[in-house]
Amino acid sequence: MRIALFPGTFDPITLGHEDIINRSLDLFDMIYIGIGRNSNKAPMFSEEQRLNWVREIYKNDERVKAIGYEGLTVDCCKKIGAKFILRGIRYVSDFEYEKAIADMNRSLDHSVETIFLTCLPKYTSVASTLVRDVIRNGGDVSQFLPEEVASSIHSLA
Repeated sequence: MRIALFPGTFDPITLGHEDIINRSLDLFDMIYIGIGRNSNKAPMFSEEQRLNWVREIYKNDERVKAIGYEGLTVDCCKKIGAKFILRGIRYVSDFEYEKAIADMNRSLDHSVETIFLTCLPKYTSVASTLVRDVIRNGGDVSQFLPEEVASSIHSLA
């Protein structure tokens, strides 16, 4: 069974994330959306809310699961039996950063391979950081978010 972990903060999950997940479903039998706990980041939305969004978006697809995790991504991979880490790339600068992380993960566990998918051009500018800035300033972010997220976001921010 080909199992992948798509790690991130998903604060909030965007249409760009959803695009990467949906396009990777043909590549993997199971994809875990791993919402990482990072003590250096203060998320806008609770881990529970972010997990619930993923579960709601993919409630009809048993191949997508949402989990929270802490610590090394390769340790999470071992725990769930994933041999692949899935990452989305928007810009060349993303690749340079992601390659360094992939190299470190490979050094820690040579059995885990990182797979990069480039986002569709229409999602290049969609980043959770920018979406949070728009939310904080009272803007409408519905065009950047899955319906399940957009419909609940204003009551949570």
